Amino acid sequence: MAASDTPSAWSTGNQWFAVTLGLLGLMIGYSAASFQGGSAVGGIAPLAQVVPSDSLPPPPPPPAGDVPPVDPKIDHIQGDGNADLFVIEYSDFECPFCQRHHPTMQQLVKDYDGKVAWVYRHFPLGFHQNAEPAAIASECANELGGNDAFWQFADLVFEKGFDFAAHAKEIGLNEAKFKSCIDSGKFKQFVQDQMNGGSQAGVDGTPGNIVYNPKTKKGEIVSGAQPVQNFKTVIDRMLKE
Repeated sequence: MAASDTPSAWSTGNQWFAVTLGLLGLMIGYSAASFQGGSAVGGIAPLAQVVPSDSLPPPPPPPAGDVPPVDPKIDHIQGDGNADLFVIEYSDFECPFCQRHHPTMQQLVKDYDGKVAWVYRHFPLGFHQNAEPAAIASECANELGGNDAFWQFADLVFEKGFDFAAHAKEIGLNEAKFKSCIDSGKFKQFVQDQMNGGSQAGVDGTPGNIVYNPKTKKGEIVSGAQPVQNFKTVIDRMLKE
């Protein structure tokens, strides 16, 4: 027979039951306070109201400054060169956020099917030792293989790293000419000029994105590797303007 089934055992058991309830209350209070980031010292901390971050709308994007016009002769464009809008990305091949952002840009080009094109421009940050060499190598890939070779090379850098010679070989470029182009440093100033143009437009980090209307010459800066929907909010509004 269980101890709680006799009157004498009930009295003793009732005392232990009260103690157990008290300890349980303290444990629950401590756990609740710890979960919310509060302190249980000095009493049970009240539960804080938690507001989900995704319930807050993103701040409106600032207007871009003087954006260098898109030029199909020198710019790397993915999508229709006569698109209604361009998303101009100032990027750094060694930037992990740019790497994460790469598929977002690919999705935007696909989803808008001719209405939006992606323009890739260089913005190598000084503390990324591979960024400028990768930018120069990508321009050599473009010189030897055209726009398609540039995009293939860019994809490989983000996917596999900084073995430029291996990437050139994989996409079928002349390896000797590719090496000679890199060694010449001929595109160093071109890369610097693009970075200067980005700074002039208001870009101060990577990925620095500008949603740009080539007809009105107006652009809005969407900084960083933001969710695709944040870009679509800006794009959909600008397409109606």
